[in-house]
Order: sequence, then structure tokens, then C-alpha cells
Amino acid sequence: MKRNPLSKTASLVIASALLAAVPGFALAQSTAPAAASANMQGSPSQLVLDNSQRVLSTLEKRRDEFTKNRGALRAFINSEFNTMFDRDYAARQVLGRHGRGASDADVKLFADALADNLMQRYGSSLLDFNTKLRVRVKSETPLPRGIGVKVSSEMLRQGGEPIPVDYLMRRSGSQWKVFDVMVEGVSFVQTFRQQFDNELTNKSIRQVAAELRQGQLNPDASTQ
Repeated sequence: MKRNPLSKTASLVIASALLAAVPGFALAQSTAPAAASANMQGSPSQLVLDNSQRVLSTLEKRRDEFTKNRGALRAFINSEFNTMFDRDYAARQVLGRHGRGASDADVKLFADALADNLMQRYGSSLLDFNTKLRVRVKSETPLPRGIGVKVSSEMLRQGGEPIPVDYLMRRSGSQWKVFDVMVEGVSFVQTFRQQFDNELTNKSIRQVAAELRQGQLNPDASTQ
């Protein structure tokens, strides 16, 4: 597979994508112009910013605990993920054509197995975040067919060019939740869809989910 030029960043992207619905940069300090901030109250953009600040604060306060107790880190990740990330809808996007007609139960099996597999391998990366990173929200625009919105932002780093990051969000009940993230235009949903296509062509969703659980399949967020 072709190596993504942001391979190191992508490993952190998927970790926090599943953590806090602000993929890759949920742990970054967030910024927005005052006028823009005033217009974002209650919006998906404001959710991105508020969640960033809350997760960063928790990580910093509990970093020593999380370093020593990975069980506590996993519990924190699971709590945030279940609240903020639309795992079943994202899983259907990853399944693509293989998910057409699939039962909700099979999709949930795949979604849970994928999330657990990724967090086992990438979750500890959250402890390596440079808290001097910042997120700047640039815009919020509707997605086609009214399925949700795209929150466009940039990751600001010291001594480096800003990295564009887009969060795709949709209404799930009364909440806005993230179902995809794009780093420099590369979608993690599309990346995983390509990686799973061959497996799902030859195996059932339940078989692929079982292999994910057993660690026989390990999707790579750093390739495309």
C-alpha cells in the first residue's frame, strides 16, 4: 500500500477519532476568532471546540494515572467514544457495498470489533500528544443530501505548516456525532473501506468482525 505522508499523525488521528469525535486533534488546545465563536454556540463547530478543551483538561489532570493504569485509560476512551462517535453509521460507511442489506446486529458487531481493535493498538498514543497543538475552526458547511455538516479546521503546530482537518458530523437523535474525519483530504472511512474490501468480498461481516476481535486483521490508519 502507498504510505500516507502523514503516517505518524494518522496513528494519532484514529486514536482520538474513536476517543472524542474530534479525530486526531481532540486533545489539542482550540482557538476560534471571537466573532466566529459567537456564531457557533450550540453548533457542531462549538462541540468540536468544547470537547477539545474538556478532553485535554482531563488528559492533563490524569496523565500520570493513565500512564500507570491502562485500564483507566481504556475506560476513559470508551466513555468518550460511546458519547461522541457514531460508530454504527461510520461502520456502515466503511462496509460500503458489503453493508447493503446487512442487519443492524451484524453492523454493530463489525463496528464494535473495529473500534476495540483500533483502540487496543492506538489508544496509548493519546498519552504522546503534544498539548501545545491548537485547533482553529475555519468553517461549517452542509453536506450533500442534507446528511449532516462538515466542520473544517486546521491543526496549528509550532515550526510546521497547518494541517487541514475536516470532521463530518450528523444528527443522531438529539446529538451531533462524528462519523468520518479527513486529514489533508484523506478520509479514514474510505481508507478502511479499501482495506476491508477484499476480506468482505470473501467472508461474511461476522467472520471479519471475529478476526478483528482476535487480532488476525489489523487495519492501518497510516496507509491509503
